[in-house]
Amino acid sequence: MENGTDTHYSERLAVPLRWWVQGTMLVASLWLAVVVALPEALAWAISGAAMALLVVLLLAYGSARIVVGDGELRVGRARIEARHLGGASALDADATRRQAGVDADARAYLLLRPYLKRSVRVDVTDDADPAPYWLVSTRHPEQLAGALSAMTRSTPAG
Repeated sequence: MENGTDTHYSERLAVPLRWWVQGTMLVASLWLAVVVALPEALAWAISGAAMALLVVLLLAYGSARIVVGDGELRVGRARIEARHLGGASALDADATRRQAGVDADARAYLLLRPYLKRSVRVDVTDDADPAPYWLVSTRHPEQLAGALSAMTRSTPAG
């Protein structure tokens, strides 16, 4: 449950630890490059600003949420009511790559993260919606697909 609402699934697509480590090492390399050419205080100021920018960017990129509940699917800023959803399929890494590449439909709604290799494809049944399906990266495709299936079974079609 989330704030007293009927939440069946919730996930934040946070960036992995290795991105934080690699970003920190990049900023350390920047510091090393500028400390030999500039006064030490200026090198620390530039490196501090770069680290702050890194933190903001990684937090923003990893802030996307997937929430199944209250009769709708929310993915990032997008939302769709359960009555407009068709089947949900958990995809492995190869199927995800195909759905995002050679088998992709340009009209589809995509929320993909390169550090998440698996996804869920959710068909859209609303004729007024130009997107035929949503393709959403997730760490737990079977759980997300199951939560979507349970929600659509309990929601009358509209």
